[in-house]
Amino acid sequence: MQKQRIAIITGGSSGIGLAIAKKFASHNIAVIIADIVQPEETSADISYKACDISNSKNINDLYQWVTDNYGIPDFLILNAGRGIREKLSEGDPEKWQKILETNVMGALRCIRAFIPQMLERKNGNVIFISSVSANQPHPYGGIYSASKSALEVIAETLRLETIPYINVTIISPGITDTSFFENQISGSGSAEDHQMGSISPTEIAEDVFYSINKKPGTSINKIVTRPIAQEF
Repeated sequence: MQKQRIAIITGGSSGIGLAIAKKFASHNIAVIIADIVQPEETSADISYKACDISNSKNINDLYQWVTDNYGIPDFLILNAGRGIREKLSEGDPEKWQKILETNVMGALRCIRAFIPQMLERKNGNVIFISSVSANQPHPYGGIYSASKSALEVIAETLRLETIPYINVTIISPGITDTSFFENQISGSGSAEDHQMGSISPTEIAEDVFYSINKKPGTSINKIVTRPIAQEF
């Protein structure tokens, strides 16, 4: 009997992360949601571990707990992230630091914790949930865009450093129907404010699942999905 595969999803308690968790669990993948809040729902194949990925001790504890109870993950889904909407000339650098600690350093801490043993096993998938905001400077969006731009450089660097054993994919969603805008650290808004439509989190989950199910030796390195009316 084939061993059940294991997935860690950071920030998986709602939105895109939870949609990915449900998709994976429906295909008999054991899912560990690592988040600062408990998920809206769980199942036999979805577990929860409290974790703030901006905290290095929390990442160490997550690693120990996962490896003790499940083993080395097959899939590392780096989904946790926060938004911010502030002008560079007027905003709060302390808030910017919090964004970078979560969106960039959080992903790096997870990579440093889990990738060595995935490499030792010579197998694994890492999925970076980015954004179409990466490499797209726009007023009030400089810090968030910079964090996602950095994340994509990290993803490509990881791909190059782990060839041919780790499959690395960037998923770049456009406007998605989640609470992302309402939960920004600063600045208000909603998906509807952009007046370009939105996509469902389940569509991004489908992209993730597609990317991990290509035939051996094939790698999907980036997928961009957005509402057809979205301009950027």
